[in-house]
Formats: sequence, C-alpha cells, structure tokens
Amino acid sequence: MRAAPTILHLDMDAFYASAEQAAKPSLRGKPVVVGGLGPRGVVATASYEARRFGVHSAMPMAQARRLAPNAAYLVPRFTLYRTVSDQVMELLGRLSPLVEPLSLDEAFVDLEAGGTADDTASALEIGEQLRGAIEAVTGLSGSVGLAGSKMLAKIASEEAKPDGILLIEPGTERELLAPMTVRTLPGVGPATADHLRRAGMTTINDLAEAGEAELVRLLGKAHGSSLHRMAFGYDDRPVVAERDAKSVSVEDTFDTDLHDRVRVRAEVERLADRCVQRLRAAGRSGRTVVLKVRRYDFSTLTRSETLRGPTDDPTVVREAAARLLESVDTTGGVRLLGVGVTGLADFTQEDLFAQAAGERTAAELPGHAEAGADPGAEDAERTEDGEQAGPETVQESAEQLAARRWPAGHDVRHGTYGHGWVQGSGVGRVTVRFEEPESAPGRVRTFRIDDPELQPADPLPLVRDPVDYSSWPASLPKSRSGALSPGAESRP
Repeated sequence: MRAAPTILHLDMDAFYASAEQAAKPSLRGKPVVVGGLGPRGVVATASYEARRFGVHSAMPMAQARRLAPNAAYLVPRFTLYRTVSDQVMELLGRLSPLVEPLSLDEAFVDLEAGGTADDTASALEIGEQLRGAIEAVTGLSGSVGLAGSKMLAKIASEEAKPDGILLIEPGTERELLAPMTVRTLPGVGPATADHLRRAGMTTINDLAEAGEAELVRLLGKAHGSSLHRMAFGYDDRPVVAERDAKSVSVEDTFDTDLHDRVRVRAEVERLADRCVQRLRAAGRSGRTVVLKVRRYDFSTLTRSETLRGPTDDPTVVREAAARLLESVDTTGGVRLLGVGVTGLADFTQEDLFAQAAGERTAAELPGHAEAGADPGAEDAERTEDGEQAGPETVQESAEQLAARRWPAGHDVRHGTYGHGWVQGSGVGRVTVRFEEPESAPGRVRTFRIDDPELQPADPLPLVRDPVDYSSWPASLPKSRSGALSPGAESRP
C-alpha cells in the first residue's frame, strides 16, 4: 500500500459500443449492442443507452433483443478496436514504463515509476490530462481511478463511470469500502457471494467485522485470508509491465448444431488457420495444440497434443487438431468448436516432414493451382476467411452466405456512393448507410448482395486529424477545461 494515490486504472467507457457510435454518426445517442447476432450469440458490449433497457455484457443476444428491440445490433469489428486500443496504450506508455494491460480497453499504470505523479494533486492532474488526451486522439471517453493500490484504483474507476475521474485518498479505504457489496471485491463471484449471503455477509463491512478466522472457515485459508485483507483495503500487488500470454485460441458457436462429420472437420481446420494467424501476429509459436468441443447437451470436452517443438506452421496445427477430433464423438451434434495453442515461445522448430507432407497434400488436391495460375479460374467456392469450402459449406443458404460476407456494422465501399456500413442483409439484398465518422448522418441505400460496385472495406479512423501528443505529458495544458471536470472527484 502506498502513501500517495499513484496507481492509475483506466477503463474505456462501453468501449466497443462507443467506438461504433463514434464511427457511425446516425447511432450517436441511440442504443447500440455489439456481439454475436446468431440465435446463440452473446452481448459483448452495450452502450449506456441500451443499458437503460437492462441490456448488459454476457447476456444472451436473444434476451437483449426482447429488452431493446429497436437497438442497433452489430457484429464486432476487432480491427478497429485493436487500432484504438493501440492508440490508448501508447498514451499510457508515455506516463510510465510500468503499464499493465488487462484487455483492449483496460490497464493499470504506475505513475510513481514514471515520475509523472508523487502526490494527490499531481496524480489528479495527470488523470485529467490523460482523459483529455484520449478524447483528442480517439474521440472516445475513458474513466480513471487513482489510489494507492491496484484493487482500489479499479474500484475507483468503476465508481467514476461514465467519463469521470475518482481519486481515493490513502487512509480512507476502510470508510469507502464499508457500505459496498461483497461483489465489489475481486474474486467474489455469484457463487461466493451467495455463500457469504447465507452466512449473513452482504457488505464489505460485514466481511471486516466477521474476522479472518470466520472467513477462512467459510472459504478456505487462501481465499478467506485474501478476502479479509481486501475488506480493509490491503492490496500490495505491483503493476507488472509484461503479462505474458499463456495461450492463443479461437472458437465459434454455431447457430444450429453441426451433425455432419465433414463439416465439423472443415470448421476445425478453419479455426486452426485463424489460430495460427493470431499466433503469427503476436510473433509467437506454440508447442501444444488444444481442441475444444461443446456438444449438443452442453457437455464440453478438451483434447490436447504436445508436439516435438514449438511451431507456427498452419499445416502442423491443422493436422494435430484433426487428429484430436478423431477421438471425440460428435454424432449427437456440436454447438461450439475451438482450437488453441499453448506452451508459447518466441521461436519455431521447423517440422520439415510435416511441411513436406502439407505441400504434397496441397499438390494432390483437385483444385490445386500452379504458381502463376489465375486463382479466379477455380470453380470451388470459398468461405469469408479464404479457405476452400467443404461439401457442407457449399450448401449454405444464400442468406447465410450474405450474413457472412456482409456482417451488420462492418465497413463497405461503393464505387459511386463511397464509404458506408452494413445495416443488414436478407432476401438477396444488403442495406448500407453511407456516412463517415466526421460526417452528418448519411443516407440509406439497398443493393443486391452481388453488386460489383460494393466491396468490404477497412475501418476509417475515428479522428481524422488527431492532436500530436508526441511530447506529452510535459506539453499538455492542465486539463480539458482548465479545471477539474464535473466528473472529477477526490474522495477523502
């Protein structure tokens, strides 16, 4: 625990939904829900306008549609979110060498290690400057918490939402935490909270008064002792700059259960390729391939195979995942598949035999094209990720194919009308609203799904000409308004 509130926690406000509203002028001030749009989809993020209807993250999308039928429902655009996240993390890196990202939209910063704050006044000033910098560079808002520990800084940022700043003075932790629900503390989920409720403990003050011995009796030594310390605000965890990823994985939940074994294998191979793409993007390789299968009855099976050495070869990962699939009974139906790689390393051990086998397999395929051949001459259909489709994939309906090519919310460009985004598709048509982040709300037009002038496009920057913060924080004015914003608060 520190004597000064020099640990900062940043949490971007409704990040995915806010980014979509910033990119789409017609959605600003309106309910927006981002997530999987299929029957089994789940809400990733809901805008604050949608939250007023009771929609929240991790909620089944079908339930969200019942609560907010008039909201805009969009498929995530992770390319955009990662770009904005990189901009935010670059700003945080200017404050300190100790930045601990927790996700795309959340991170801890040790201001003391960066020499940017050493007391209450300087910490609050830097927090305000950071909020202004994020708004100027990305067009989005973030909430900031400042405290003498990571736990309290995170609690402060949650209390400051949306678009606020809250500083907790060291020495006031007990008073602040006392009335809060036990769910406020990290590590207290629904099951633990219910267990504590049955023992008569619903607030953090109840935990503090119960004493360590009682919490250990209820929850075990490790969890009980940790909870008792947190109830008094004790948390001495340092900000760790490097959080090494332990695995890379991808998974898909299907709108209807898959029964055809050929289709299941094709999906596993497609997921394996996507997993390797992420692995390579991170500059890593992996030694263990993991297959995840959730069956029709919600039973989830995992199988793994450890290779002779770390690899980032898509052929090796595909073949390993296919071998693992052979040991799983999928006759009743499959609702989810996932492929992952663990045992990560920064180098690869080339498997020349597997590579040669992959080349021979590719050469033996009926549709194999020699170098220099025109890929457009092939008759085989391809999925949105570019893989050759298996028999089951080819049989997808026109509506399914349209939804895969034109996901709701994704960017498109038309030869005549310019940049826009997909509002929806169906009955052989795709509806597009043509607008850009800094334009007025645009017009809506409908096209055939095979219109040659309509093509998928990359996301546009949310801010066309962002302010140059290369010399920040030294050159930045004290705050956005010259004083503390209405959301700024220092809590004694």
